[in-house]
Amino acid sequence: MQPIGKRRWAIAEGFIPAKSHGPEPLMTSHETACILNAGSKDAHVRITIFFSDREPIGPFEVVVPGQRTKHVRFNDLQTPGKIPEATDYSSVIESDVPIVVQHTRLDSRQDANALLSTIAYASAD
Repeated sequence: MQPIGKRRWAIAEGFIPAKSHGPEPLMTSHETACILNAGSKDAHVRITIFFSDREPIGPFEVVVPGQRTKHVRFNDLQTPGKIPEATDYSSVIESDVPIVVQHTRLDSRQDANALLSTIAYASAD
């Protein structure tokens, strides 16, 4: 299959709730970048996190094999640093091959959970 998507994406809205309600890890409040690599070559992905009051952290490096998808929980990113909970942030996601990125958040701070999902912004290559 031919690759689809773009090489640079942005998610302007990011926030990892500090509390969760329900069984872990399934119901842990989280942010996720859902990455589709429809092409045949592996995608070498770099994620940089931006804040309003501190220097960026990153890049976090992820490989998405060809013709596969990977759901990257921002909560699980550890190297080169941990993304703080209850802090606004944005992210830029760059790849060496075209990919498609969708942003998803599960907010389980209450019994009535909220799920948000939207396509990320793709810049022109």
